[in-house]
Amino acid sequence: MFSLERRKHIKGYIDLIRPFTLLAPIFVSSCIMIASFFQNNISDNLFSLFWTTIVPASFSLAILNAASNALNQATDVKVDKISKPYRPIVRGDISLREAKIVSVILYIFALLLSITINFTFTLIIILIAIFTVTYSLPPRLKDKLFLNQIWIALPRGLFGILASWSVFGSPIEKLPLTIGFIVMTFLIGGSITKDIIDSEADKKTGTYTLINTYGIKKASLMVLPFMVLPFAYIPILIGFGLLNSYLWVLSFLAIPAYLVFHLMLRDKKTCRILENTISWALMYCTYLLFAFGFSLLTIVGSIYA
Repeated sequence: MFSLERRKHIKGYIDLIRPFTLLAPIFVSSCIMIASFFQNNISDNLFSLFWTTIVPASFSLAILNAASNALNQATDVKVDKISKPYRPIVRGDISLREAKIVSVILYIFALLLSITINFTFTLIIILIAIFTVTYSLPPRLKDKLFLNQIWIALPRGLFGILASWSVFGSPIEKLPLTIGFIVMTFLIGGSITKDIIDSEADKKTGTYTLINTYGIKKASLMVLPFMVLPFAYIPILIGFGLLNSYLWVLSFLAIPAYLVFHLMLRDKKTCRILENTISWALMYCTYLLFAFGFSLLTIVGSIYA
């Protein structure tokens, strides 16, 4: 049906947006939206709202992530030539100009989709977009030590949670804010797992990360508290009335969070399918499990309250 060249071109577009990484925003946002639905005692039919509201909102966040993936690859060609030569721009499957156009189209599509949800959701989507753009483009916070971790954790952690919660509730309530800060803190630490493979390439091209500045062992120790303590402190947050008592079970996620640290010290090879290390995959899974656990416990707690 398609020539070999055409198939390579299509595959290049797919690889550009990195579909695997889009599962997290779809899954996490859906979980948080459903939790918000039950916590805020929405009387409308959930099944109907799932297709008319939850799916479009979660896809808006996923498309926004796809846009940032495309932009990141378009601005990281020098790094990818060294550490990830299999990426589509470096392979020549798509041009740099095409990658930039795809990124712009996806940003616009994500914004237009967000407008169908509500005003607050749209505002947070715009805020997330600003963070992802300034991460890759001037002032290019990706190159700034320490700030690069925060610039990932804020939009993907705190703002992502608040955007999802805002679909059915207020994002400035203590529950979504506390959950958002837990995720943000975890990602400040856990997101350095993505820098292991690119360590040398980043250094050669002027991007300073904890990994290539302090070494894998010291950097891992530096971020360990950020990964473990947000979950370990959940009973304390419950004691202060910031979280509901039934969420104490989530404190056990401190265990896989510690395993992420353990794997970081041993990660030297990348999984081609995941385009990253095993520690990065476990970090992602811990994030997904937290979102699912929070949603499930909130649903049960709301029903039996």
